[in-house]
Amino acid sequence: MSISTTAAPARQTRQARAAVAALFLTNGAVFFNIVPRYPQIKADLGISNAVLGTAIAGYSIGALVAGLLAGAAIRRFRSARVAAFGIVVTTIATLAIPVAPHWAAFGGVLFVVGALDAVVDVAQNAHGLRVQRLYGRSILNSLHGVWSIGAVIGGLMGSAAAGLDIPLAVHLGISAATWSVVALVAYRFLLPGPEDAEREAEAQDLAAADGHPGAPPARHGGWRSWGGPAVRMLAALSALAAFGALVEDSGASWGALYLTSLHASAAVAGLAVVVFQVAMTIGRLAGDRVVDRFGQRTVARAGAAFAAVGMGAALAVPSVGTALAGFAFAGLGFATLVPAAMHAADELPGIPRGTGLTIVSWLLRVGFLLSPPLVGFVADLASLRVGLLTVVVAGTATFVLARVFANRSA
Repeated sequence: MSISTTAAPARQTRQARAAVAALFLTNGAVFFNIVPRYPQIKADLGISNAVLGTAIAGYSIGALVAGLLAGAAIRRFRSARVAAFGIVVTTIATLAIPVAPHWAAFGGVLFVVGALDAVVDVAQNAHGLRVQRLYGRSILNSLHGVWSIGAVIGGLMGSAAAGLDIPLAVHLGISAATWSVVALVAYRFLLPGPEDAEREAEAQDLAAADGHPGAPPARHGGWRSWGGPAVRMLAALSALAAFGALVEDSGASWGALYLTSLHASAAVAGLAVVVFQVAMTIGRLAGDRVVDRFGQRTVARAGAAFAAVGMGAALAVPSVGTALAGFAFAGLGFATLVPAAMHAADELPGIPRGTGLTIVSWLLRVGFLLSPPLVGFVADLASLRVGLLTVVVAGTATFVLARVFANRSA
C-alpha cells in the first residue's frame, strides 16, 4: 500500500508516535531513577570516586558487548517487541541493585542493565524512524526530548526518594512496576509489519512521482560496496555521538557528587541531573524547528560552543548555583547532537539498512564507557572540578568535527 508523506498523518500513525514517545519516556525514567542514589550507594559500599566510576563503567561495557546484537534482535523480533518488552526486563534487572553486596556486584548489575538498554535504545530509535518516515518530516529530536522528560521525571523520583530516605529497594520496586505498565500499554499501539515497510512505500511513491510506478525501491549496498567516504563519515558521526554521550554522562554520573562536594544537601545534589535533562529537553523539543531553520552544522557548532563556555565558566567560579547553571548550559548545548548523528547515520548511502544506526548507537557507548573511570581517576588525582573539564574538551572537539553535518537540512 502506498503511503503519502505529504498528507496529514493517519490515526494509526499518530497513535504510533504517541506510543513510541511513551517508550522513550520510560527508557529515560528507568535509569535516571538510579542516578540520584549514587551518593548513597557509594557511601553504603564504602568506595572511592575511582572505584565508583569503575563500577558505573560496567553499564557502558554491557552496552558495548550487547549493542551490536540489536540489529539481529530487531530483524528477528521487530523493533516494537524489542523496545517494549526490553524495557520490562530492564526494570526487573534494576531490582538487583539494592542487594549488591560489593562494588563488583554493583558493576555487574549495571553491566546487565547497560546491555539491555543498548538493545532497547536501538530498537526505539529504529521504530521512531519508522514513524518519522510516515510523517515525512523530522520528529526524532522531539522523541529524544520526550526521553529527556522521562529522565527528568526519573531524576525527580530518585531525588525525592533520597531526600525522604525511602529504602532503595522500595524506590526501585515502585519505579519498575510503574514503567513496566507504561511500556506494555504502549506496545499495543506501535506500528505493525516489517521494519522496511515505510521505506518501500516511500520509494514507491517517489517512483510514481517520477513517472515510474511500480519501480522497485532503491537498496543500500552490501558490505562489499562500502567506500572510503561512507566509512569516514560513519567514523565522524560515531565520534560526535560519543562526545554527546560523554557530556550526558557528566550530568548523570557526577552531577550529584559534584554538588555534594559543594556542600549541597542530598535533595539539592540530585537536582544536577534534573536541570541538565530539563535543559536538554527544551533543546530537543525545539530542535526540529531550529535545525530546519539554521542547519545541523550551525546548530551543533553553536551548541558545542555554548556548552564549553558555560560549563567552563561554572567550573571557574564554583558554587551550587553556578554548577547547576553549568549543567544546564551543557544539556542545552548538546541537546540535538546524538539524534542528529543517529539520523545522519541511518540515511548514509552505500551501507546495509540499519547498519549505520546500529554502529553509531554502539560506538557512542564508548563515551559512556570512558567517561566514568576517566573522570573518577582525575577526581581522585586532582578534584572532581578538574575532572568535569572533559565537558569543555568535548564541546571544543564537537565544534571542530561538526563540519561533517550539512549546513541546511534536506
